Amino acid sequence: MPNFTLQDSVFENAAKRFPTPFHLYDEPGIRERARRLRQAFSWCPDFREYFAVKALPNPAILRIMKEEGCGLDCSSATELTLAAACGFEGEKIMFSANAMPPAEFDQARALNAIINLDDASDLELLADHGGIPEQICLRYNPGGDFAIGNTIMGNPGEAKYGMPADQLRKTLERAGRMGAGRFGLHAFLSSNTMAESYYPELAGILLRLGKELEKKTGLRFSFINLSGGIGIPYRPSEPEVDIRAAAEGVRRIYETVCPEGGVAIKSELGRWMTGPCGWLVTRAVHEKKTHRDYIGVDACAADLMRPAMYGAYHHITVCGKRETPENRVYDVTGCLCENNDKFAIQRSLPEIGIGDLLVIHDTGAHGHAMGYNYNGRLRSAEILYTRDGDYRMIRRAERAEDYFSTLDLDPAAEALGLRKKNEF
Repeated sequence: MPNFTLQDSVFENAAKRFPTPFHLYDEPGIRERARRLRQAFSWCPDFREYFAVKALPNPAILRIMKEEGCGLDCSSATELTLAAACGFEGEKIMFSANAMPPAEFDQARALNAIINLDDASDLELLADHGGIPEQICLRYNPGGDFAIGNTIMGNPGEAKYGMPADQLRKTLERAGRMGAGRFGLHAFLSSNTMAESYYPELAGILLRLGKELEKKTGLRFSFINLSGGIGIPYRPSEPEVDIRAAAEGVRRIYETVCPEGGVAIKSELGRWMTGPCGWLVTRAVHEKKTHRDYIGVDACAADLMRPAMYGAYHHITVCGKRETPENRVYDVTGCLCENNDKFAIQRSLPEIGIGDLLVIHDTGAHGHAMGYNYNGRLRSAEILYTRDGDYRMIRRAERAEDYFSTLDLDPAAEALGLRKKNEF
């Protein structure tokens, strides 16, 4: 269920120091989850988590991951730059991208990152931009539907990522002729799944395929990357995935398919690592009664896009009213000129007054990171609730000059408070 480990006083005290809205992250909680994951896979000495930077691309968070022994999963030049700035290099970086500009391969190879190729044609591109490394990784897409038992977990056949098994073999054979000696396999076949059997099922697929490709190509099979895909419970009625049970399922499959060992295991969890350890804190600023009762808050979809984009559920509590009966029904809205700018639709909540502090749960992954500037709305600050019980701003809120900064070549630059630059 949504994370209630922090008391309302933590959010209230933060709101006394920082203007709302802001995302607040729990440092002890993030560290605890990283350690729980590492302990779950402690049976595999070569296990490493590569935190998905896309989930929460803040240097303060990435340094926490580094201290906890994690690597980083990067999928753009900007994310590679962040990784390097935080001291990551070599096999602590997994570079997975698709349809990427060639220069990004150059940058990844300069960092000696593990390169995860999405398409067969990427091999020639990589050869011309950084060269073929001794170890390469390929992304697998089996096509069709991915099912566990009778339950369809995902639709790889509709996904743009990865390549089928026959292309994997041909690409590995070419890579071997070009200097590669080892390979890993990567796949992402389901998103936000709550099935503990997902990782074991995926591990079995990748391990069996890797052993087969090892025989056919002569290259050494060195690792599997289970990517992300394990979800978190956004609704109070949902139980959390038992990560220890999932890891134990992987162990049983591993010992059956690879009894001799020698194949490392990697993961790229983002949502599971930080999602439950983040909250969007916002104030009620407007109440409207028409065909429905609306509560307007000072946050909007620019701060948290998932409800507007996916219709995603995020639990909402009102500080000081956790025990108050939820006897009112509201749409909780932002201020964008879009009707989907709603954090909740017809949600039962306690009676909300102007100035009340609302806490939107589970925003620690794909929350602030997916923000945007429609209507000229500016993205909020990020606050870290530290191990010492203090607060530290780790990203300030955007200002108008940030929004206007790329207009510095326009004739209106001076009126916007910018120094005009020459046009390229």
